[in-house]
Amino acid sequence: MAGHQTYEEQKQLVFYGLKLLGVITILEVAFALFSKGHIIPSVTFGKDGGFGQYLYMMVMIGASLYKAYFIIFYFMHMAHEVRGLVVSVLMPMTLLIWAIIAFFQEGTRWGASRENIRQRNEEVVQPAPAGKPQGYILPSNTKG
Repeated sequence: MAGHQTYEEQKQLVFYGLKLLGVITILEVAFALFSKGHIIPSVTFGKDGGFGQYLYMMVMIGASLYKAYFIIFYFMHMAHEVRGLVVSVLMPMTLLIWAIIAFFQEGTRWGASRENIRQRNEEVVQPAPAGKPQGYILPSNTKG
């Protein structure tokens, strides 16, 4: 572990971190409101599904990852630990990220399946014409 910090240095780092995280969060919220058309109604590049949506998602993910990095490395003091400990903590995080992606994909599949079931339940079935036999009539050995 690197040299210890004094109380004043630690306090200064905490206030710096709080200011930095607060500013990033405010910028994220402002960007989200702007991109969805809440600040300027004619600007909606976060809803169109094209490059604007991709840009919006990448900015939000990037800002969130930076905030997570800052919290882990400075508030949880991982920046001052040996490399082996840092790697042993961060490697399982990749499995967590994989699990989140897998759960989203599985949820999307379940949602599509439920929508398919809902559409089939709403289908209007036409009644069979009267006088015609319904279903498959098996040939029988009886004559009649």
